[in-house]
Amino acid sequence: MIISGGGTGGHIFPAIAIADEIKRRDRNAEILFVGSRGRMEMERIPAAGYKIKGLPVSGIQRRFTLKNIVVLVDLIRSLRIAGKIIRDFRPDIAIGVGGYASGPVLRIAAKHGIPTILQEQNSCAGITNRLLSRKASIICVAYRDMDKYFPKEKIVLTGNPVRMITISDELIREGIKYFGLINDWPIILVVGGSLGARTINEDMLEKISFLEKQEIQILWQTGKYYYDEIKEKLVHKKPKNIHICDFISRMDLAYNVADLMISRAGAISLSEICLTGRAAILVPSPNVAEDHQTKNAKALVSEKAAIMISDADAKNKLIDKMMELMDNPDMRAELARNSKKLAIPNSAALIVDEVDNLIVREGKN
Repeated sequence: MIISGGGTGGHIFPAIAIADEIKRRDRNAEILFVGSRGRMEMERIPAAGYKIKGLPVSGIQRRFTLKNIVVLVDLIRSLRIAGKIIRDFRPDIAIGVGGYASGPVLRIAAKHGIPTILQEQNSCAGITNRLLSRKASIICVAYRDMDKYFPKEKIVLTGNPVRMITISDELIREGIKYFGLINDWPIILVVGGSLGARTINEDMLEKISFLEKQEIQILWQTGKYYYDEIKEKLVHKKPKNIHICDFISRMDLAYNVADLMISRAGAISLSEICLTGRAAILVPSPNVAEDHQTKNAKALVSEKAAIMISDADAKNKLIDKMMELMDNPDMRAELARNSKKLAIPNSAALIVDEVDNLIVREGKN
């Protein structure tokens, strides 16, 4: 099988989870990844134990620029290289998880009569997946009502594969000790992705004098890009109830200790929030294609499973809403219950069930 896509962790993690489940069921399965040269998958996939080939494909600019000429030339080259990869590897199935590389690979696979499966993580389908859906055999989605983007008869609700995170009293105690937290004060987990979120960070910094006087504690992942700057600004204050770090490697423990989360609205982050049943305030990033983070967040808000504040409004509203929720445990509990209802914990297995069914249906076994 070929699994293609990447560019962000939101595409890479589901791809690895699907591959791991395939190998768990059949150790002899041959899996080849195809990604974009220079993107993070070229390191993350080999680190997970899989082979990967890269294409020189990149995203087209949404405004007129001469760079798009280079993008189009690279796309033509990528289609040719994808053709050679498919002829040499001869996959039985091609799986696309989103990202630049999935377009050329799945287009060429379908042209060669190879069955294709799409995995759409977001509540708003991207242009590439919409185009690829015409030839796809199965489309695995994480949200309901996706027939406005895809043929209804091809859609299967599987959720997004995410790391399995267990919530328990034992892990809560471990997390409090691990992060050096105070046992009796409620904990707010603030995350903005591995690189950080400027709006969230700036708002936290601006209100730091207020926050350090509250009987709460904040576990704050600033992101690597902002960490040194924020650390320098806090060097003289050193608030005891605010714990900053550039990156949280033990997110399982962070989810365990969180009474409330403040987060961007990437598809995988939202799937983990639902899996762990956490109350959350979502501040969607405005800097993503087709504003899909806002649409992801609205899907939770419509089920009363989260609260959304736009990036533009965060400066005036985020901290006030955060404190309102900390003063209202019943509201937090309702958000947590409703988010948990949206969880699909066995997503990778459901997707590979569809892979197995397609293999049987196409007579590939």
